[in-house]
Amino acid sequence: MGKQTGLGGSFYFAGYDLSGDIQTFTTSGGPALLDSTAINQLANARLPGQRSGTIDQVAYFDKTGAHVPLSALPTTDVQVMLCPVATVLGAPAVAQISKQLNYDPTRDAAGNLTEKTESQSNGFGQEWGVLLTPGIRTDTTATNGTAVDLTTVSTAFGFQAYLQVFAITGTSVTVTLQDSADNVTFANITSGAFTAVASANQTQRIAVGGTGVVRRYVRAVTSGTFTNAQFAVMFVRNTIAVSF
Repeated sequence: MGKQTGLGGSFYFAGYDLSGDIQTFTTSGGPALLDSTAINQLANARLPGQRSGTIDQVAYFDKTGAHVPLSALPTTDVQVMLCPVATVLGAPAVAQISKQLNYDPTRDAAGNLTEKTESQSNGFGQEWGVLLTPGIRTDTTATNGTAVDLTTVSTAFGFQAYLQVFAITGTSVTVTLQDSADNVTFANITSGAFTAVASANQTQRIAVGGTGVVRRYVRAVTSGTFTNAQFAVMFVRNTIAVSF
């Protein structure tokens, strides 16, 4: 794939689609660097420390849009999911479990009213993966989604996955992850089912580490009793052993 712009991206916050209100964003993450320079070294030496991550955004003020979830300033964890490029199936995306630190509306001299929010990761650091849905997917009945080709035949280091549910009509929807070696025959990934969701604006994260096998093709499938389910899934397949 060639170079891409940052046009057509998406920003999901705690089960709300804020994409149409976001003006700018910045994201950063990774392990903190610990100074381990010895007296016999001629340059700094560093070891990786605790993982962290930050997603900052500036939104246009919309009293029925971004203002609703951001102004609540929840003290509990919130999930943030960001796709910085065109929001399509398999696009790179980043997600984290966060603490929302602030909600800072600002009016400039020209009259523009924006709101800035900083979200810092809590417990798991920041994770990059791919979308298993083309942004927000809408299912009206149980559906087998289109698989994403992860290229590598298989890995045995587990996975992490993030779910945001924006709307649901019906009793509940269950989103399950499946994998395949040939994009024909699929099976449920071990421990790859999210808990059934019965209401809108819900988020979940599931993770399997150790030696959990994930094959080349991965898809999201739905089951349950519903006539409308709108949701997004981001998937991270580990290529090395991880710990949290």
